Amino acid sequence: MPTDCISYQTSGYFSKLMQDYLDQKSELKPLYNHFPTLENFEKQIEEKQSNFDSANRSTLVNTLKKQYANIEISDLTKQHIELLALENTFTITTGHQLNLFSGPLYFLYKIISTINLTKELKSNYPSYNFVPIYWMATEDHDFEEINYFNFRGKKFRWNAESTGPVGRLSTKGLEEFFEIYSKELGSSTNANTLKKLFEDAYLKHENLADATRFLANSLFASYGLVIIDADDADLKRAFIPFAKEELENQTSYKTVQETIKKLDQYSVQVNPREINLFYIEDKLRERIIFENDKYYVNHTKISFSKEEIFSELQNHPEKFSPNVIMRPLYQEIILPNLCYIGGGGEIAYWLELKAFFDAVNITFPILLVRNSVLLATEKQAKKADNLNLSWKDLFSKPENLINQVTHKLSPFPIDLTMQKQALENQFKYLFELAEQTDKSFSGAVKAQETKQKKGLENLEKRLLKAQKRKLQDQLQRITDLQFELFPNNSLQERQNNFSEFYLENGEQLIPLLVQKLKPLEMNFNIITI
Repeated sequence: MPTDCISYQTSGYFSKLMQDYLDQKSELKPLYNHFPTLENFEKQIEEKQSNFDSANRSTLVNTLKKQYANIEISDLTKQHIELLALENTFTITTGHQLNLFSGPLYFLYKIISTINLTKELKSNYPSYNFVPIYWMATEDHDFEEINYFNFRGKKFRWNAESTGPVGRLSTKGLEEFFEIYSKELGSSTNANTLKKLFEDAYLKHENLADATRFLANSLFASYGLVIIDADDADLKRAFIPFAKEELENQTSYKTVQETIKKLDQYSVQVNPREINLFYIEDKLRERIIFENDKYYVNHTKISFSKEEIFSELQNHPEKFSPNVIMRPLYQEIILPNLCYIGGGGEIAYWLELKAFFDAVNITFPILLVRNSVLLATEKQAKKADNLNLSWKDLFSKPENLINQVTHKLSPFPIDLTMQKQALENQFKYLFELAEQTDKSFSGAVKAQETKQKKGLENLEKRLLKAQKRKLQDQLQRITDLQFELFPNNSLQERQNNFSEFYLENGEQLIPLLVQKLKPLEMNFNIITI
């Protein structure tokens, strides 16, 4: 194949907002701090170092040690946790939901982007330390988004119910799920490795947070990944002043709404609520609403006066949970973070938050679009070569690709542009004649022109359809290949689970990805495995 990457902007899978961000369009520059280049990290380090409360470091280290107490970790992860106590240590962070068995493939790409960026930064700024962080979204409560994964075209769903923070959800009941999934895996060496990984993660840990930590640690411990569960009372103590500000003044709502007005030419990713906090109690996580001088917990009978809710916040900060608008702020308060790595949708909503961060005087991180990857087998790459298709061709929309190939393979031109042009010239002469007569003749000429143009367009469509029938076998091979690489006409990384590729590639899969991905190059990578 002629190339092993294409730009995000030409892939056809990134929004206009993301394309303009990557192109550093001037109108978006007020919405971020520094663009992700190696040189800009020097400025980001200086700003974060001067604006981060170093008292939060000891709390962070102690919390991480407590969370890792019952799990075997690598020497590098231990070292990274200890380094977080030092003022010259900074983090690079990605976040992800607690999808069952990691969910779609881009879970790997997010974390690998994070790991590789820390390596690159250490190489260029050796006097500082850089720690890769995976922020588990343990406080999310949308269980329907995470309770399944796709494997070989089949959806494997965990049939359970959850209304509270998913990290606290019991893993009981996954035994039956495991039995069904393990049968699909088969009995190869790699299949048995996957079975053990699933069993050790989900059947030997009591809740989804612990299971996900074990899974991510098993996959990435050798790279020093540090995994954090921010659903923690000690960590949330640092968040108290900001949660109080939110309850009292709704600063996030006001500032984000102003930013959204500036994004009127784009699709808005998230809209703020007047109060962007949830209240957590046991298996409940519901929005906090302010009405008639009282704070209410939505869909419950719980209510507080102003004094009562501030007292509750002071005594039980763990009961206050940030939503999508406030979570990034919480992250940047408790972590000495330089950069957040996420998908296009995540970066889009982060771009709404810069004015809010400025208002509360917290340094806004660099925003980096995670690596995107298309994994192709050697057989698939050879098929593409035999069909004379480039990777850019295969990224086209299916109908566009089929039409393009049909035009290319047809022994005669299907395009009737020459005939249309000749028709226009003929009618130009007729219109000149019509000007010398009356208006009714001009109307007749116009009607005839419209009719004949439409006739040519219909003939063109029928000609294209006829050629598609003649080339049916070759076009079907193209369609089949494209569907293999883009299941359900979507990106592979959003559909397939890593286990499908681990079956064939085993323990070589992740090292190969780590070797190939370059986060600051910001290209869509095609990797042959």
